Amino acid sequence: MIARFKRFVQIALTTMLIAGPNGYSHAESDIERVVARQVQTMLAPDQPGGAAVAVRLGGRTLFFDYGLADFAGKRPITPDTLFNLASLRKVFEVTLLAEGVRNGELSLDDPVARYVPELQQGGDISRVTLGQLATHTSGLLLPQDHPPWPDWGYTLPQFIRTLNAWRTDFEPGKQNVYTHAGYILLALALERRYAAPIDALIEQRITRPLEMPSTTLPRRDESPRGRLSPEQRSRAAQGYGDDGAPIGEPGDQQGYYHWPGTSQMYSSAHDMARFLAANMGELPVAPSLQGAMHFAQQSQLAIGLRNEQALAWEIVVEGERPIVEKYGGLDNTSTFIGMMPNRKLGVVILGNRGNLYPSEPGRRILLELAGP
Repeated sequence: MIARFKRFVQIALTTMLIAGPNGYSHAESDIERVVARQVQTMLAPDQPGGAAVAVRLGGRTLFFDYGLADFAGKRPITPDTLFNLASLRKVFEVTLLAEGVRNGELSLDDPVARYVPELQQGGDISRVTLGQLATHTSGLLLPQDHPPWPDWGYTLPQFIRTLNAWRTDFEPGKQNVYTHAGYILLALALERRYAAPIDALIEQRITRPLEMPSTTLPRRDESPRGRLSPEQRSRAAQGYGDDGAPIGEPGDQQGYYHWPGTSQMYSSAHDMARFLAANMGELPVAPSLQGAMHFAQQSQLAIGLRNEQALAWEIVVEGERPIVEKYGGLDNTSTFIGMMPNRKLGVVILGNRGNLYPSEPGRRILLELAGP
């Protein structure tokens, strides 16, 4: 039962009603019951791991926390616990890309080789565009993108050599195939275009304007920003595998790409709730950033009967209630952000255990709170 998890709710749950989509109202205690019922489906009682949840509804944010950030130390999860975002990093990178497109600084049709000149002209990689990387239609697929997971990776020179030797199995722009390598290359292109590290670009253009002080992308080098600070590590969740065994230490960095800027982002439910609100147009944000977030959410192609691909974001078509979402997962973290922008309704789920698959509970929370 979900009651067996230690839970910390950061607001007082009263009978106060929150106006929801289409004029429906929800008591805060009812919202808690919806969240708890759905989170229960992905958390195993008396097992390591838990989740921090943020719900945005009626212009307000509610936080619900379940389980432990560190099972051995009995440290509870709170809205300020730091989680590895895994592939949620991608929605930050496409926000940078979208802002550059809207500002006329680059184009989705630009060949990536324009910004990464080491890429060989005439090879298959020279035909790949920024937009194809952002929509997973480049055709680029490396062994590190799918099981069985290899035990080797790349330095930057090795990555460039691999890209120059790469041959695609299908025409770029024609088929949607999820690729992590494509986003490693996209981040490199953004760094080259703006002559700045990707962590600095994300901070300057997104997290600082949105007042997200707990969101960080360590450079994984010897600089002062190379890793989480002691204070950040004290707030980072211990990651667990799906068998409950600890994987790495709090603040752990994994990856197949071994140069600065290829690391994983960390953030909290508090910060990601602000990112969610901004993406729904509910925070005072500079027009260029607001426009970029809106542009990134727009469908670029259909990838199924009920699924469409935007820039990193995916759209699940639920009649008049489309869900714009992104899932992230590693062997020791599971994350989700989803929203119904036309209903001003959204949810963030951050878990510290692998293979929790929070996208399904997240969608059910959204659909239940949206009403008919």
